[in-house]
Amino acid sequence: MISLSGLNDKQRVAAETIEGPVLILAGAGSGKTRTITYRIAHMVDNLGIKGDTILGVSFTNKAAKEMRERVHSLLGSRKSRGISLLTFHSLGVRILKKEITKLGYQENFSIYDQSDQISIVREALRHYSAEKKFDQKDIQSKISFLKNAGIMENDFADSPHFNPADPFSHATEYTYRYYQEKLKFFNAIDFDDILFLTLKLFRNFPEVAKFYSEKFRYIMVDEYQDTNTLQLELILHLTSTHKNLCVVGDDDQSIYAFRGADVTNILEFEKVFHDAKIIKLEENYRSVSSILDLANNVIKVNKKRRDKTLWSQKKSDHIPLLWAMGDTDHEAEIIVEEIVKHQGNGGHLADIAVLYRSNTQAPPIEDQLRLSQVPYQIIGGQKFYDKKEVKDLMSYLFVILNPSDQMALRRILNIPNRGIGNATLEKYLKKSEEDKIPLFHVLEKYPAIDPVRSQGIKTFVALIQKYKTKFLTGTLAENISVLIEEIDYLNFIDKQYDNAKQVERRRKDVMFFIESANRFANYYKENATLKNFVERLLLQDSQDKDKLEDDGDSDVRKNEVTLMTLHSSKGLEFQKVILVGIEEETLPHKRVIQEGEDISEERRLCYVGITRAQEQLIMTYAKQRKIFGKDIPRSKSRFLNDLVDKNLFIEQDRTTFGHLSVEEADTFKKSFFSNLLDTLDD
Repeated sequence: MISLSGLNDKQRVAAETIEGPVLILAGAGSGKTRTITYRIAHMVDNLGIKGDTILGVSFTNKAAKEMRERVHSLLGSRKSRGISLLTFHSLGVRILKKEITKLGYQENFSIYDQSDQISIVREALRHYSAEKKFDQKDIQSKISFLKNAGIMENDFADSPHFNPADPFSHATEYTYRYYQEKLKFFNAIDFDDILFLTLKLFRNFPEVAKFYSEKFRYIMVDEYQDTNTLQLELILHLTSTHKNLCVVGDDDQSIYAFRGADVTNILEFEKVFHDAKIIKLEENYRSVSSILDLANNVIKVNKKRRDKTLWSQKKSDHIPLLWAMGDTDHEAEIIVEEIVKHQGNGGHLADIAVLYRSNTQAPPIEDQLRLSQVPYQIIGGQKFYDKKEVKDLMSYLFVILNPSDQMALRRILNIPNRGIGNATLEKYLKKSEEDKIPLFHVLEKYPAIDPVRSQGIKTFVALIQKYKTKFLTGTLAENISVLIEEIDYLNFIDKQYDNAKQVERRRKDVMFFIESANRFANYYKENATLKNFVERLLLQDSQDKDKLEDDGDSDVRKNEVTLMTLHSSKGLEFQKVILVGIEEETLPHKRVIQEGEDISEERRLCYVGITRAQEQLIMTYAKQRKIFGKDIPRSKSRFLNDLVDKNLFIEQDRTTFGHLSVEEADTFKKSFFSNLLDTLDD
């Protein structure tokens, strides 16, 4: 028999309520996974319910795996056999493999990835006659949206999402029909079709829906606040012969509207599933009470939410802090100073997470971490210096400083396009081996090895030689800017990518790289040479490679500060959280404010960030923030401004460098970075 004595009173009620619709409102850190797994174990071991009648559905493979492992540890392999603990999409694939022939497909269907999907969309648009050109990814994204809203290709024109006056709607309507016909012709489906066709199957063949409803007599759905319209309809079909549905979620953590999640699914649960029992899990096992007091007061302003108040038995002397910073670079300095201090006091780097609203906030912090040689990882995003455009520009600098750097040279020889392909390169590489001289010297001495490409070779060599001299004078950032302009790199980006948003994002990365060089110059002053800048980049690049090659050493990989967006942080927890940019037009986001949208989800994002912290929470806002090269005045977020008089956090002005004056701090920084340079030279 499974004992439920280890659960608190509310968790135990949730675990013992088996029949009928149940909504478990599980606040952040309230032990929801423990409650769900004990509920399943109780059903099988104590109540004798057959495992193959139980279905648990989650959103991620990680969550499904964790649930399976916990149930297995409670019940053992024999008793847990037959229990289905899957993601929505795994369930859909399982059903389609058995039933897809009813929809006119063959059993051995393929699942197309995004490149395959774009190919079909591109083909459709070639057949669609219109004066205006449409972005392939925008059309594909719209089709994905329609599928997740449960709208079939033949129903789109009659749906509220179709605008008769909008050419894009007409292009989408044509492409959607063409796209689905082609997929079926190829006996293929896309990722969205996994649930979309499962729903179509249930709609068109009610007996199939009835079969699976009778098969799975007890259904549980995790993270119910993240379900969309299509998933709700699937759940309705799966519970059509019974009402034994248990959903677990927290409306205060509904932050995925951009993916189609509909918070009303959890807010109106009892309207859809009548006579539902509502159970609140409000005791938090993660955070100290002072952090929860702040979180509760931030979120309770939202009008459309379930009333609940998190509480904890954990007490602490640590009160959440709000640091007022001077500007973006100053913010990064102070944050890393705090991280270094934490480590110096014996703390582990893995204890710390730096959270932000947008990935664009990360580069200054990354720069400062690299300057201070603090290892870090980025979750749900790419390190700034690993991005293609940044690697390209770094390679130019590497070659200008050291023309013998063959890897960097080969990377940029044809970027932007100079007509120097692999066949041409092989000729010069062969000569390099024969004469035993570096590739660049071969290009310099024998440009006519390939007469057709000789002019391109000469132009490239002259460019490198010119900037080798140019970087001896002028500022680092200015010289990099002029180089980018001379090679017409931004125009190269424009031609590389079809998607306007992708072009904009990559152009911004170029701007961030220039800002990075400018930050370096501000720190190193007269020592801000190309040589020192490149050495810093190479040193960190080498450390990153060593870390990747050392996968077996878990301690090394764990000893890193974690950087991530608020969206990526959901479900995680850290001893110390530094929440960056709690200011107007950052959190809440500028776009949401300008478009007059409901900011309740932005407030929920703030709440999610606060509740990641176990023991210490530091929030920051800058009095001015550098945005694409311009210093823009900023002010404290309304999410905190409303709470100033409630003594829920302590605001500190950190516009001075710790206990030092600005002048003293400047002297200190010069000395610090001068010593760091000496260390690098040694």
